[in-house]
Amino acid sequence: MACGRVLKTHRKEFSMKTRVVHQSRLVLIVCLIAFGLPGISYAQWRSNWVTSVAYSPDGDAVATGNFDDRVRLWDVETGKLRATLRGHTDVVWDVAYSPDGRRLVSASFDKTIRFWDATTGELLNTLTGHRDDIFSVSYSPGGNAVASASRDQTVRFWDATTGELLNTLRGHTAGVVSVSYSPDGRRLVSGSFDETVRLWDVATGELLNTLEGLGNICSVAYSPDGGMLASANGNTIHLWDAATGELLNTLEGRADFVAYSPDGRTLASATSRVYSVRFWDVTSYVGGEPTAVAEISWGRIKRHLQGRATGVLETKGTKR
Repeated sequence: MACGRVLKTHRKEFSMKTRVVHQSRLVLIVCLIAFGLPGISYAQWRSNWVTSVAYSPDGDAVATGNFDDRVRLWDVETGKLRATLRGHTDVVWDVAYSPDGRRLVSASFDKTIRFWDATTGELLNTLTGHRDDIFSVSYSPGGNAVASASRDQTVRFWDATTGELLNTLRGHTAGVVSVSYSPDGRRLVSGSFDETVRLWDVATGELLNTLEGLGNICSVAYSPDGGMLASANGNTIHLWDAATGELLNTLEGRADFVAYSPDGRTLASATSRVYSVRFWDVTSYVGGEPTAVAEISWGRIKRHLQGRATGVLETKGTKR
């Protein structure tokens, strides 16, 4: 099932879609580990559907969003649960750490954004304003602001210290499901079910560019140097020049989520339909096949999750 169908499904159908979402997000976790991040035990996660995952900047902790309306903090070294953060009243769809690792922000289908002390788990602030489910939340590189994306077709900027609403970006004509800051924090890219990717000036809220006809966008990401954008629509990955909006390459392959490696040389994509992670060499914009480290099948992931109480996923091949 593509991400568009998953996220557009009515809330009453959650019981039918939770398994698909859980599996697709687990694939994304594998994607993160494949880039060399520390491994942890996943045994504790099986009883609660995980919707999102984020590593703390120092790599010592992992935060997860869950279908049971809670945020959980995990110790990376031991795999033990550090804290369970309660306050949301509906699915927690996305979580993100502040750049300094002191705070955590969560986005929920209860239409709120919540800030937490990442050390104590204390609820610091609750932001309201979105009129529908919130799909994505992202800290600015400087940590002073947070961007959120919602089914209400808007992107909103919030002051990360006082919680003040700084700006509301309108223009999308369907739910906005993914947002990503440029590395310098001056621009924001958003992806929507209206089949567009839009680039915004963070300071002014001005719409800088609209990339159209792309299918229901599931995920967008800036490259680490800010020069390139990646978008995924479930079936195709598009690579764009971030400054001009020029299409650089089209990678054919099912992809619901995309993420760049820290050095920007490799793009990882994950999909829920065949339960695999692929790694693409994007340095030359040539090709269309995954690199040699290629695919991790869902069968392998499933064996690790179900067969070992403290199993850690492994990836063979060269890490880029």
